[in-house]
Amino acid sequence: MQKPSLPKGTRDFGPIQMARRNFILDTIKDTFQLFGYQQIETPAMENLTTLTGKYGDEGDQLLFKILNSGDFLKEVTASDLENGSGGVLNKVSEKGLRYDLTVPFARYVVMNRNELTFPFKRYQIQPVWRADRPQKGRYREFYQCDADVVGTDSLVCEAEIILMIRRVFTKLGLENYGIKINNRKILTGIAEAIGESGKEGPLCVAIDKLDKIGWEKVKEELIQRGFGLQSIQNLSPLVGLESDLKGKIEFLKSFLKDSETGLKGVSELEEVFGILEKMGENLDYVDFDIMLARGLSYYTGAIFEVKVYGVSIGSVSGGGRYDNLTGVFGLPGVSGVGFSFGVDRLYDVLEELQLFPAENLNGTQLLLTYFDQKGFEYALSVLNQFRKAGIKSEIYPDQAKIKKQLEFATKKEIPFVGICGDNEINSGTISIKNLVTGEQETLSLENAVSKLAY
Repeated sequence: MQKPSLPKGTRDFGPIQMARRNFILDTIKDTFQLFGYQQIETPAMENLTTLTGKYGDEGDQLLFKILNSGDFLKEVTASDLENGSGGVLNKVSEKGLRYDLTVPFARYVVMNRNELTFPFKRYQIQPVWRADRPQKGRYREFYQCDADVVGTDSLVCEAEIILMIRRVFTKLGLENYGIKINNRKILTGIAEAIGESGKEGPLCVAIDKLDKIGWEKVKEELIQRGFGLQSIQNLSPLVGLESDLKGKIEFLKSFLKDSETGLKGVSELEEVFGILEKMGENLDYVDFDIMLARGLSYYTGAIFEVKVYGVSIGSVSGGGRYDNLTGVFGLPGVSGVGFSFGVDRLYDVLEELQLFPAENLNGTQLLLTYFDQKGFEYALSVLNQFRKAGIKSEIYPDQAKIKKQLEFATKKEIPFVGICGDNEINSGTISIKNLVTGEQETLSLENAVSKLAY
């Protein structure tokens, strides 16, 4: 008999992993809801016409296609087969698994635009699938955790993204991190200021590698991409700039003085920081990174990236503002801003830093144990009193020695056992044993409930 196995790039999540994942997800959900975001879900599958052409040629290759039900080859002819996969695909597959949450969200907004109240704040936590080559930290099935506001240009949204990230990280116990922020318009302005107007794309692709390969290698790449030596020399002061947030802004105002677009980006960032100040907030953990470049093909304003320091994981969150999310589906001009938490990466970070709560998250708090049939029946009679008080409780279902019952509780990391023996039955009490400390005390049922309902 063949042993069962998982498809490559997928994982099972056991009770401990699920409890820890839910700890992260519940923290994020609570924050999203606090800031007025509403949850939606979209189907696991979308029409291929919805998905293809949205992620570039490489993305299209990574889409998981779903074979049509029934005889999926009935429409295929010999000439189709001669044309290869391209000639066959549209006849054997009409649907695919979603590649991300952004394109389905854009489709949802367009289809429901008459029912939605704009600005529309939505969050979405669902798995996505990519036919990528599996490796450490990269899976074919993984969760995305997105939040977006569409239908407004207000920079209040950018300020609140910073606040949401800080709140989530505080709740998760993360203290050593940075919220890197920049503005796409500033990057456009830099290209103009160094004499390479219109070449912010290749400029940003190169400078995005600064952390990994250093300035000397970036200069070589810029030369290969057609940048002049004078332009690279003009860029040097920015690369070597070491200053606080206020100093960076003042430097940029001078550096970008001839770029209207660049100065607009600086003004937008100043407004975001000003909004935080008016809300009584500080700029803790905010790192204005002039060299931050991401999402160049679609971000048009603020861009974010969050990194936790002192761990082996890269960025754990990112996002930005875009001007035309729904344009590909025939509804142009819908501006918005959004960001995403990398749930799997956050899990790895908390595990590496040993920040998951020590207690058994969401697990059973109390196991009722007994010595005989009489004790079993007594335990059954009191079980619901604990559950009605919100105490996660269970009873050992089989007649077994008390030692086996206690071993069961230990393996499941249940912190308390309720012992139902003759003395407890006769006095209408219960003995509560703390399996962590070994302490045991006999209490009335009322006091036992009060003790555990914390």
